[in-house]
Amino acid sequence: MSVMPLKTADFKQWIIDLKLRIRQSQIKAAIKVNAEMLRLYWDLGRDIVVRQMDSSWGSGFFEQLSRELKAEFPDMKGFSERNLFNMKQFYLFYNQDNTISQQVVAELDNIISQQLVAKKNSQIHLHFTDEFEKHPIAQIPWGHHIQIFTKCKSVEEALFYVQKTIKNGWSRSMLMNFMETDLYSSQAKALNNFDRLLPDLQSDLAKEVLKDPYNFDFLMLTENYKEKELEDALIANITKFLLELGHGFAYLGKQYPIKIGNRERNIDLLFYHLDLRCYVVIELKTKEFEPEHTGKLGYYIAAVNNQMKKEIDNPTVGLLICKTKNNIDVQYSLESMNQPIGISQYTLSKLVPDNFKSSLPSIEDIERELNSKT
Repeated sequence: MSVMPLKTADFKQWIIDLKLRIRQSQIKAAIKVNAEMLRLYWDLGRDIVVRQMDSSWGSGFFEQLSRELKAEFPDMKGFSERNLFNMKQFYLFYNQDNTISQQVVAELDNIISQQLVAKKNSQIHLHFTDEFEKHPIAQIPWGHHIQIFTKCKSVEEALFYVQKTIKNGWSRSMLMNFMETDLYSSQAKALNNFDRLLPDLQSDLAKEVLKDPYNFDFLMLTENYKEKELEDALIANITKFLLELGHGFAYLGKQYPIKIGNRERNIDLLFYHLDLRCYVVIELKTKEFEPEHTGKLGYYIAAVNNQMKKEIDNPTVGLLICKTKNNIDVQYSLESMNQPIGISQYTLSKLVPDNFKSSLPSIEDIERELNSKT
């Protein structure tokens, strides 16, 4: 019996498709196992809360329950006292007194209740299990959940991180990093067009970088300071400025020269962000935001992308920091731009009157005085 030779190209493509199907099967199996575990944790947490088990049976309740379950199911993990208490907190967190939380609780309780009623009908039971798997709560691991319900202040904030984890495939360490930097609050306040112009992961990271407002109270400037004075003062205090900008910024220069055509232009401040893996162009404005500001910043972003950006770098991001801004003006301007830009204000409350600063000794005067006494 002769064997037909395999066509190399067809065989290789079939192997690629087969590997993809196997990986997808593994992912689906992991999701199903995770969903079943979370369903159990939710159901157990609900029992403890509704029946008031710990308050009725005393402080040793969790210890006793843990001992019983470990003895019966020695190969199963997750029945420690701490984790059983977390199951209760899991249910309680989403049972807060607001509309969104009540909707989550009602959805999950309804699915689980119908599963329990339908135990004898495997087809219906599978149907309701699939419903639970599709709920956002069932699609992230338990370790992520513990971070979320123990650190979030509201169900709205928790669901924000749940959805972001699902959408971007965040690991637990990435989730913790975004929570520590309060991505939820910063995204709510930041004015930018990152979602429209950047890939999801870079957009989230860029929004994490953006603050509003920036606090420049570590500077000492006169009341009628100019943009150059602000820029010089920030660079003179570069360590404090970098701390205010946040983790990951590497300073490249001020009035950074870049040749465009036959003219040399100067970027106010140029940075490279180590986490974003991209250049960050910063423009400073000591007055109220004007729509033309974004045009100039977008021009510099395009120049950096064309002349400095390498293949390994992500698209350059622009940051405009101005004294004040009208949010409607900013939003309209951002919608018209095709470059990723964030716009923030800064605060600067420690200003020195013009006639007062002239009477202060300079650094050179102080050094001379100190040297004369040694």
